[in-house]
Amino acid sequence: MRFDAKNINVELVRRLVADQFPQWSELPVREVVPNGWDNRTFRLGDQMSVRLPSAERYTHQVQKEHRWLPVLAPMLPLPIPAPLSIGEPAAGFPWEWSVNGWIEGETVTRDRISDMNQFAGSLAKFLNQMQKIDSSDGPVSGPGNFFRGGDLAVYDDETRRAIALLDGRLDGSLLSEVWDVALSSSWQGAPVWVHGDISQGNLLLKDGELVGVIDFGGSCVGDPACDLAIAWTLFDDESRDVFRDAIALDDATWARARGWTLWKALILFSGMSSTNAAEADHSRLTIDRILADR
Repeated sequence: MRFDAKNINVELVRRLVADQFPQWSELPVREVVPNGWDNRTFRLGDQMSVRLPSAERYTHQVQKEHRWLPVLAPMLPLPIPAPLSIGEPAAGFPWEWSVNGWIEGETVTRDRISDMNQFAGSLAKFLNQMQKIDSSDGPVSGPGNFFRGGDLAVYDDETRRAIALLDGRLDGSLLSEVWDVALSSSWQGAPVWVHGDISQGNLLLKDGELVGVIDFGGSCVGDPACDLAIAWTLFDDESRDVFRDAIALDDATWARARGWTLWKALILFSGMSSTNAAEADHSRLTIDRILADR
């Protein structure tokens, strides 16, 4: 069923909550700004959030998070969303949606982080702990999470087209070299838990320190390389080294991490995906960091 995500707004959330969870109908509803892409999030009162998929391809995330977040939470060093209830299609909204506990904090920006090296160490600790959790029967990589945690080669054609489009603006031979090295290995260990989208918008700060991790819709068990992209999208040289030393994965995994990061940055910078000037500038900076760090 086609549904326009522009119709996801405060009034829709109020109607859904009042219809299905009348005990919460008097609580104020506020849109979270900036909001997400796969899902739209609204604050419900002071202690809860409402999360609605923005398109059908994201709807599976509701059941996945409801199933697995309570399993992961007790073994992680930072708070993650706590599922409370699943809502049903209603009021013109065609899919399941979720009510979760609220985690207090603000999304990450460079100027909000009090100590970048400390932040890098805290995030590494979180990922290390996540990778140690029993991955038996965990969700696998696939189209539903855009192959995060899976085989990077699925994006080979797309990446090489982007490199060709940028010929003359960037050094295509260096980009191809990074990409080829990334494709030359695969994860050889047992599958580990992967968040799938460790990015600034999914990390929460309080008083400049990391206090929470949200949006596990892309999570799976598999190759952890995709969770390392923040090494180039956010960190500087020094904090990247702190992060890399604390994670302590092998060189091949870091090479695949460069590949995951390069793929996303290239499609944004080349205009193969809808973007804006700020995203394009950030993607160019990310590409420069990858090439300098190769």
